[in-house]
Amino acid sequence: MLNPIDTDTVIRDGRIAGTFPGEIHEGVAWWVAACFVVIGQAVQMAVAHDGHPATAEFHRRFCLGAINAQHWGCQVASLGTADQAQLLHAMKELGGVPGALLTTTDGDEGQTVTIRLYDVDGQPVTEDTGLSKLREMIASDRVPIPVNDQAKGSITERRDLVETL
Repeated sequence: MLNPIDTDTVIRDGRIAGTFPGEIHEGVAWWVAACFVVIGQAVQMAVAHDGHPATAEFHRRFCLGAINAQHWGCQVASLGTADQAQLLHAMKELGGVPGALLTTTDGDEGQTVTIRLYDVDGQPVTEDTGLSKLREMIASDRVPIPVNDQAKGSITERRDLVETL
């Protein structure tokens, strides 16, 4: 695995989070998304971010990981900048799909990037509903890769879903 992370430190307490750079890097977003799609067998998902400059690359990599997860061909609705309420609304409007919100906070020790995952009912993904499996997949270097180009999903900009709120 290139640029391994301490999965027990980064994937815990109902989220994926770490100091950037250092504990977490942009590639982690790709890994998390690909694993999340496979674990949840997701064919569609909504992804949003907070608009922080550091979050942009994490968001881009998350979307790419989601569309390149084995044979699932996940269709990603990229919402752009949105808050949790807007994300949950968009997930519901899309027919009850899983989602992810990526945020960055500035602190004394640097920037902390956080990825929060939500199931199809809009509930945060917990240890029992997928985080432990996700951590295990990444720790054991079993991040899913695409089978072929025909199995690849796509990313669609869906800012319209957050502009209505």
